[in-house]
Amino acid sequence: MKIVVLDGYALNPGDISWEEVEAFGDLQVYDRTGYDQSSQPLVIERASGADIILTNKTPVLEEAMALLPDLKYIGVLATGYNIVEVEAAKKRGIIVANIPTYGTASVAQMAIALMLELCHHVGAHGNAVKNGEWSHNPDWSFWKFPLIELEGKSLGIVGFGRIGQATARIAKALGMKILVHTPHPKEVKGLEDVHYVLLDELFKQSDFISLHCPLSVETSGMINSESLLTMKDGVRIINTSRGPLIVEEDLVQALEDKKVGGVALDVVSAEPIKKDNPLLHAPNCIITPHISWAPIEARRRLMSLTAINIRHYLKGDPINVVNA
Repeated sequence: MKIVVLDGYALNPGDISWEEVEAFGDLQVYDRTGYDQSSQPLVIERASGADIILTNKTPVLEEAMALLPDLKYIGVLATGYNIVEVEAAKKRGIIVANIPTYGTASVAQMAIALMLELCHHVGAHGNAVKNGEWSHNPDWSFWKFPLIELEGKSLGIVGFGRIGQATARIAKALGMKILVHTPHPKEVKGLEDVHYVLLDELFKQSDFISLHCPLSVETSGMINSESLLTMKDGVRIINTSRGPLIVEEDLVQALEDKKVGGVALDVVSAEPIKKDNPLLHAPNCIITPHISWAPIEARRRLMSLTAINIRHYLKGDPINVVNA
């Protein structure tokens, strides 16, 4: 059996092992293949004769599937699977599976880390000290941004799956009030005191808003000029979910108008970020390079779960199938 990994460096830059996957057959790992439609000829070349393709962010589109007759299984090395044309795969009898649970703790931790950075700007203050601003300052201490205490503040969580719930637990430990908007409210152990509200109410009442919902027709562009106007003055927004949940031009304007007090984003609309993205020059805007999923513990978990997915597929009992 031939297994081809199209962009293995994202998952494993050399600090973990492929041996769990290699146990299933002839494994060929490519560090990078490409991240847009133009990569399909190289996908076809590299995956020729492959029974299984594994991909993190390299698209696998119908044009490639049509020229890969041996392909039977596409494993997405992530939770989101929009890089694969799943309906085209289904028509060709190709199973597409993802990894839905590997990064819960890591992404929740990152969401809280970004929120804390908006409160304390640890990085900026650390750089200021190293640049001599403290040693040359006439005062005993100084700060370059407003500093915020989270105790008693309201955190609005949009989406309440595993990651949203994990984020709520940490925020609750910090003394925050938790507001939740989700299509399917339910009582969650340890979080019985969260308040389920309509999305408009969440926007109106929250001091901080953290996005943890999937990208869909309903959620695309949910943070826009209209919804921003309904929010508290000085609201702070965190996004570790999907970039297109936010209309970036509208968010930049709200930052410039000081309607929004700050944003912290681990995702943007087009990734890697484009040089002309207006967020790069927006005030009070922290951007990290989509790393919430990437702690080594999460990546080891992802590797093991990928092997479990493949094992189930080979036994004729595929799991985490997204195009059944």
